[in-house]
Amino acid sequence: MIKNYLRSAFRNIKRHPFISFINIFGLTVGLTCCLLIVTYVINERSYDKFNKNADDIYRVTRIFYSAPNVESLHLSSVAPPFGPLLQTAFSDIKKMTRVLPNGSATLRYKDKLFNEQNAAFADENFFDFFTVPVVKGDLHKGLMEPYSIMLTKTVAKKYFGDADPMNKTIMLDNGKHEFRVTGIFDAFPANSHMHPDILMSFNTLKDTAVYGEKQLETNFGNNSFYTYLMFPKNYNVDRVRAQMPYFLDKYVNFKGMPGNLKTHQVTSLTLQKLTDIHLTSHLDDEIEENGSSGRVYIFSAIALFILLIACINYMNLSTARSTLRAKEIGIRKVVGAQRKEIIAQFLSESVLITYVSLLIAFGLTVLLLPAVNNMSNLQLNINTLLHWQVLLPVILLPFVIGLISGIYPALFMSSFIPVKVLKGILKINTGTFSFRKILVVLQFSISIVLIVATIVVFRQLQYIQDKDLGFSKDHILTMGYDGSLGNKYEAFRTDLLKNDGVKQIGRSSRIPSGRLLDDQNASVLEGGSFQPLKVDLKQIAVDDGFIPTYGIKMASGRNFSKHIKTDSNKFIINETTVQTLGWKTPENALNKQIKYGSVTGNVIGVMKDFHFESLHQPIIPMILITSPYYNRLSIKIDGHSVQASIANIKETWEKYLPNTPFDFTFLDEKFDQLYRSEQQQGTLFTIFACIAIFIACLGLFGLSAFTITQRVKEIGVRKVLGASIPQIVTELSKDFLILVVIAAAFAIPVALYAMNKWLDGFASRISMSWWILAAAGIIALIIAFATISFQSIKAALANPVKSLRSE
Repeated sequence: MIKNYLRSAFRNIKRHPFISFINIFGLTVGLTCCLLIVTYVINERSYDKFNKNADDIYRVTRIFYSAPNVESLHLSSVAPPFGPLLQTAFSDIKKMTRVLPNGSATLRYKDKLFNEQNAAFADENFFDFFTVPVVKGDLHKGLMEPYSIMLTKTVAKKYFGDADPMNKTIMLDNGKHEFRVTGIFDAFPANSHMHPDILMSFNTLKDTAVYGEKQLETNFGNNSFYTYLMFPKNYNVDRVRAQMPYFLDKYVNFKGMPGNLKTHQVTSLTLQKLTDIHLTSHLDDEIEENGSSGRVYIFSAIALFILLIACINYMNLSTARSTLRAKEIGIRKVVGAQRKEIIAQFLSESVLITYVSLLIAFGLTVLLLPAVNNMSNLQLNINTLLHWQVLLPVILLPFVIGLISGIYPALFMSSFIPVKVLKGILKINTGTFSFRKILVVLQFSISIVLIVATIVVFRQLQYIQDKDLGFSKDHILTMGYDGSLGNKYEAFRTDLLKNDGVKQIGRSSRIPSGRLLDDQNASVLEGGSFQPLKVDLKQIAVDDGFIPTYGIKMASGRNFSKHIKTDSNKFIINETTVQTLGWKTPENALNKQIKYGSVTGNVIGVMKDFHFESLHQPIIPMILITSPYYNRLSIKIDGHSVQASIANIKETWEKYLPNTPFDFTFLDEKFDQLYRSEQQQGTLFTIFACIAIFIACLGLFGLSAFTITQRVKEIGVRKVLGASIPQIVTELSKDFLILVVIAAAFAIPVALYAMNKWLDGFASRISMSWWILAAAGIIALIIAFATISFQSIKAALANPVKSLRSE
């Protein structure tokens, strides 16, 4: 029986090659998109699950409050004492490990000198938490001894070539510290929330020349330590969460904290599951950029929409061609075929077409994955789909799709009454609200939503690129500031400024494009006494070169000056601070007294507001202070001689810092990275929107071709009676175009709501203009008309004599 069904299905495909091609091609494109998106979704949801005890590991995070229950900062890292204290306080914690990223580390082996960006200090039990193969050395003892270091195979190759790296020494920070290589480990998988290439023993930090054991035990202010806890299997961590306020009140006491507040009202600790970090954690100091659960849901929905459009094509074309198979069905019924057998036959055809499409889609997925990886900076692999947990649903998917897309045509065509069919008096319902028209409306509704999404995403990205940030980000080189310059900095600066290509130089603790995370207790002199501020005042330590280097405009007052010694206890604030503190105008803010941390001084200047952080973040109150400690160096160069300027800077750098590699980044590149995910999302939106529209038009093309074929004689009569070609084209197209207009009416409110929700993720955003919605509807109409008019014009130009002679 099944063999007969399949044989009949193959014959029917050969008998109607045009419609069969459209069905197979449409389903193939839809399934290919689905497989690509499924690969992406599985990859995003697999982060950190490669670790043996992933489900039992939690990261400790820390929240700060500017007022009771008013969150001002949420860090994914905590202070160093918290890990040991938590293990002491809660006996259910099996293990604890800490990781301290080292930022940019300068490592040397003999004459090889490199700046390493992915170095970190790690506790000796690090590999009990993170299941990464150690290929040389002991994974349990490799990080036990102070000044021991473990490298990935790639880093080991870079320093030692083919020689055995074990027990060789590497120098850190211009030879200040000597580390012994105790192990080699495989690189972390791509689906990990962190990717350290170099691990240094955490016990090294006990040396006062590096950090100090007392600091590790008592410093609750340095929240740079990523701390992970391991619990027993299936442990309910809510027990520990509930005890966190009591833990903080018992073990932590802040100096200067108001007496009426307890510790847990000023700060709190939370526990975050390791496998949730990548998709759900977007805290203020993530170790690496994370993904987005929202993006996963969006692309999952797009995959379903595209597949739905392809299924709708199948249903529409199958029911449309029902008159071609009406006599076949009638004869089958006359010779004794039961309705369930006819239904089974049509469903088998549908399932067969879907399986053929799946096979082709698998091949296309393999071919397209490298291009998708290049475009999205991901590392997707077809092997993701070859695990039985994934492969089995994928193999069953065509069966389900075949049933869904084939059930309506099967039920519809099996309901034909044989007597009417064989007498030629069968009539197919084409009323105003026929199911086929509803499906076309649904198809184009989805397409219009995707068109709106594409326009909005690209307009927002263009807005980001064109928006005046309040400072100049072009032609600025940024690099780590080497504290070893010390007293030589002024000579270094003078030599750099002798180069015509170098315009300005400045030092700072942070640079624009980063996050504003640093703050101290602030109070303002009011009524003869200092009153604590109820808002956080985020600080940046700068020298007198920072403001001119970035071209930041002053609203009132002046910049710091290296010639005025008293500027060490002066402050510069931004306009938002003025407004927040109620000082009305920048001029009124000058000479106001502020106590910031341990420094009391006057405001000497007010900067115009500028976007230090990304446009996702609002402009917040900010204060500039002077400090002898800086982390970053910024150099403004002439845009007309970039390469020559860089060469001159490098020459000067190597003169003063021969043991530090010259390594820089252009600031505008760092800003581009802030919106990389949105740019990728915009590109993918465009691709998938085009695919969805293409599939919808493919179905519309087949449907219009079939409909026009059924109306050939009518067209002939109209031409004989004097109808013009435009009139005929209009007559043939209007029914379909009305459906597109109805689709727009349904799609526009949905698109408006969805894109407003997406834009809410930006503090600075475009508005949803009416023309965007209108443009999406017009684009859909034009595409639909172009699709239909090809067949309509062809039919209108045909010789009416031929169509009427066939009568």
